[in-house]
Amino acid sequence: MSGPFADYGRPRRVEGGLRARSTRGAIGRSWWSRRFLEVLESFALGTRLTRGRSYARAGQVLDLDVAPGVVTARVQGSRPRPYRVRIAVEPFPAARWERVEAELAAQAFFSARLLAGDLPAELEELFAATGAPLFPAGVDELDQHCSCPDYAVPCKHLAATFYLLAEAFDADPFELLHWRGRRRADLLDRLRALRAATGPGRDDGVPVAPVSTGDGGDAEPTPDGRGAVAAADGDGRAVPAVGAARALAPLPAAPLADAVDRFWVPPVPLPDRPPSLATGPDLLLRQLGAPAAALGGPGLTERLGRAYREFGRARPEADGGR
Repeated sequence: MSGPFADYGRPRRVEGGLRARSTRGAIGRSWWSRRFLEVLESFALGTRLTRGRSYARAGQVLDLDVAPGVVTARVQGSRPRPYRVRIAVEPFPAARWERVEAELAAQAFFSARLLAGDLPAELEELFAATGAPLFPAGVDELDQHCSCPDYAVPCKHLAATFYLLAEAFDADPFELLHWRGRRRADLLDRLRALRAATGPGRDDGVPVAPVSTGDGGDAEPTPDGRGAVAAADGDGRAVPAVGAARALAPLPAAPLADAVDRFWVPPVPLPDRPPSLATGPDLLLRQLGAPAAALGGPGLTERLGRAYREFGRARPEADGGR
């Protein structure tokens, strides 16, 4: 940092501040937090970022709040009263978010990953293609303010907030989208609604299953506006086909007498071991987000994540020893 306040004094010690989980080297472990800091560090801010990292690791940031378009924090410096920090970015307007949500809902890959609490790396490209880049392209896109006497922007208090913000994105990737104007619950509810409204069976090439008439026969398939129709409910209303019914619907019915000898024979050889879903051991933690500060905040999430990963590594060894 340069200027007349470069050596203003040592910061006051803080008890219970937000301390960066990274104690050395780079801060940020997920692609989105590292990408965010890469943009920040590309602005060539020099030693201010180094001092900001030291402040973040020393726990000088007292609190951090992320809201649509603005991040606020209090950072303890050398003066008795903490400095107030504000980092603002233009949130995406509602029309642009609607376009983003339509693109996300149109691709099952993105919807599934987001509903599982994850941000796939391809998300950045999708946002950029819809005219809503996730990360600022230049420092002028950020409105930064600190109540400290240093005229440099960003000062070390702002830089410390940037680093803690990156770790907040690590703990809950939806905080990045929240900063851009969409809360997690609102985004996921919108994706579920869009997926339901444009569900399979109408224009995606998925066949429609016959509807049972209740007398042993099948009626003509009738779209119900929500997808393929498999059967009728107790009131005679058509319900959409799901699961195996969707796959079996286009196959011709085979007489039972022709299939008795193959009834218990699998159509394809079964694997030696049942398939397993490869997911990270901390998936549930990422879905829940960071707990409140009174419970430990993002630091508790990180500690639990490390414990889950250790348990995950120990499980295969235990299974192999039996």
